[in-house]
Amino acid sequence: MAATIELLRCSGGTVALPATPLLDRTDGGHIWVNPPREVWERGMLSPSELTHWSFLIAATAQAMLAVLPQLKDGCINYWEAGNWALNDDASPIGPKLPQTHRRVHMHLLGRSQNARHPDWQWGESPRFPRYLQARQWAENFEPLNTEECARITVRTSEYLARKYGLSVL
Repeated sequence: MAATIELLRCSGGTVALPATPLLDRTDGGHIWVNPPREVWERGMLSPSELTHWSFLIAATAQAMLAVLPQLKDGCINYWEAGNWALNDDASPIGPKLPQTHRRVHMHLLGRSQNARHPDWQWGESPRFPRYLQARQWAENFEPLNTEECARITVRTSEYLARKYGLSVL
């Protein structure tokens, strides 16, 4: 998919705002958490890298729940991804091997009790489109705004330091 905007970096990896959100900000918001280095499978991370990445994921999700009003009484869905990179229609066109083309990252998808989009209704599993329909499906989704991202970044940094002993780079 499109490039992301990095919001935060630490030993656990990066927190990023996806350029193509898969969920509208008013329905809960969408953030990526990337591990500290590119791997095709989480088991390729060292024990320390995997631990720090897990801390970053948890701190970011806690921050989203704490600072986004649209997530009042809501929750977060965690979706480890990288599969669309393997689609035959993704660049480069044709069959691909996971070890070469897949890059693990975690999607944090805010789930609001008041979600309006039919694919994000409360109490239901999210419904994602097929790869070739993804951009059109997401074209009307608004990403989290600058203020929301700033609040998430500040609170994530606080949780990382206070709860996990990690500092932002």
